[in-house]
Amino acid sequence: MLTLDLPTFPVLETDRLRLRQTTLDDVQPIFSMRSSAIVMQYIPIPLATDVKEAEDYIHSLDERMKNNECLNWSITLKETGEMIGTMGFYRMQLQHYRTEVGYMLLPAFYGKGYASEALQRLVDFGLNDLGFHSLEAVIYPENKGSIRVVEKCGFVREAYFKDKEYHNGKFVDTAIYSKVNH
Repeated sequence: MLTLDLPTFPVLETDRLRLRQTTLDDVQPIFSMRSSAIVMQYIPIPLATDVKEAEDYIHSLDERMKNNECLNWSITLKETGEMIGTMGFYRMQLQHYRTEVGYMLLPAFYGKGYASEALQRLVDFGLNDLGFHSLEAVIYPENKGSIRVVEKCGFVREAYFKDKEYHNGKFVDTAIYSKVNH
């Protein structure tokens, strides 16, 4: 079984980005993302209706990280420190050396390559430093932007499920994209 030995939370960097631990200082941008119908249209979680829900979400991430269920980073611009999104390993299956990756950005930062840049760094860290054997992303097929992000990072479609989830009043298909460490 994979064991995670992280005495301090790992800060990851790219040319333009710094990925650091999410804190309560991030509550406003997290609320902005979690309350945005644009951001959440492909994430099967109800929209946040107040800042307290964002605070509760941050506390739940802390608890899940303590229990080795997830690792979550805030994506920040190196130049300004502005928090522009979140990314992480969710539904970690340490016994199988596998985890799901997930991410969301504030819409003002879509289309600038930030998600791909951050995900590539996360993939490298997960496979090479933490020792995961495989990573997966669960994506709604109509989320073309997210598909481009994972494909750019070397993920391939592994499975397709019809009517897998019920979201926003309808059944939706999901596709599983994976990257395996060979």
